[in-house]
Amino acid sequence: MYDYLVVGAGLYGAVFAHEAKAAGKSVLVIDKRPNIAGNVFTEKIEGINVHKYGAHIFHTNNAKVWNYINRFATFNRFTNSPVANYKGELYSMPFNMYTFNKMWGVVTPEEAA
Repeated sequence: MYDYLVVGAGLYGAVFAHEAKAAGKSVLVIDKRPNIAGNVFTEKIEGINVHKYGAHIFHTNNAKVWNYINRFATFNRFTNSPVANYKGELYSMPFNMYTFNKMWGVVTPEEAA
């Protein structure tokens, strides 16, 4: 009856189903959840996009992937800049030579080791 059965409407299943359908194939997608997009599903609540299953960050440095995915959604700009609080001092993460210099006064990877 169908060319493909896709179990799970997460990112992989949804993209595969979309591309198969665009190629003229018939696809049945089944999922235990009532929504598409798996764990990255959002729903509008009082005009605010709420991540039902927790926040997710999509990132790629592949222009082809970025252009493809932007056909389906608008993404917010986000830069992940975590910090660690150690004994009342704030340190950039992930740790780098600047962090080690600030913590221990070292200036080379050998000194940090």
